[in-house]
Amino acid sequence: MSENATNKNVKDDEIDLLDLFRRMGRTVSRWISALGRAFLISIVFLLKRWIPLGISIIAGICFTYFLKFSTDSFFSSDITLRSYVIATSEMISYINRLHTYCEEGNSLALKDALSLKEGSLSNILDIGAFWVIDLKKDGIPDHVDYKNKHNVYDTINIRMQDRFDIRVKIKTPQELTLVQNGIISFIEKDSLFQQRNRVRLRQSHELLTRLTYDILQLDSLQKVKYFEETRSRKPQNGGQMVFLQEQKTQLVYSDIYKLYSQKQSLEADRDLYNGIVTILSDFSLPAIRDNGGLYYGKYVIPAFFFATLLLLILLANRNKFKEIYKKY
Repeated sequence: MSENATNKNVKDDEIDLLDLFRRMGRTVSRWISALGRAFLISIVFLLKRWIPLGISIIAGICFTYFLKFSTDSFFSSDITLRSYVIATSEMISYINRLHTYCEEGNSLALKDALSLKEGSLSNILDIGAFWVIDLKKDGIPDHVDYKNKHNVYDTINIRMQDRFDIRVKIKTPQELTLVQNGIISFIEKDSLFQQRNRVRLRQSHELLTRLTYDILQLDSLQKVKYFEETRSRKPQNGGQMVFLQEQKTQLVYSDIYKLYSQKQSLEADRDLYNGIVTILSDFSLPAIRDNGGLYYGKYVIPAFFFATLLLLILLANRNKFKEIYKKY
């Protein structure tokens, strides 16, 4: 192929690329122009019809307050528990049986589980157990996964395995103490949980007995070694003492302290956490109802506004819709 032909092909390619970029530029320009025009038309449309749109917002606010004052109040509160016997995942699954009873309206099963009277039982709307999330794995609880959307494969933000949260929705917050007692009773009357806890306490007792024995043995060994090391010292000229063997007594001290530390930890677990579950954070009395104005307003007001907007759009374009209807 000649040099002229090669140069011509190169120029044609350059022209094609330039033409492609020009077309892309014109397309993008048309899109921007169309979006700008649509934005201006929308603004003008809204401004011209601000009165009916404003009335829709006011109507939404009024209906929100109507719902607020015409419906029964309900409150929610949380309690945080820890179990040294049952895995957190198993405990959450067990507690969520109560959530199933509440959803199904199975009052007989809920009454048997919580051992509550009918009056107190009718105040309970929901009981659910949730994971506590630790952000950045610093050992500090940060939030509760109420929506159960935490990614289990996330290795930075993790589910805490040493605690779980129970949220109760109730009509009368003054009865939260009764509900708390019912939940604890529901957990502790499970026969399998009781057996596991008895095994844990028995094993702790056996280990404490062994640790106490080992501490006494090490203490006796320490005394014997101290006596032998003292006898191994022999005087030289001038009344100075020379050690004929290395002292080993200090090595026994660290072993004794480790055993003491284990013993104290086991005693604390035995005395403080001798039940199936331990309350880390108790129910607090809520000051504000859950279904207040914001609860209804965030749904009602936008619904009124967009319904009115849709109606206005249909009225403004009714002739076009009629033509389309007749055509098809």
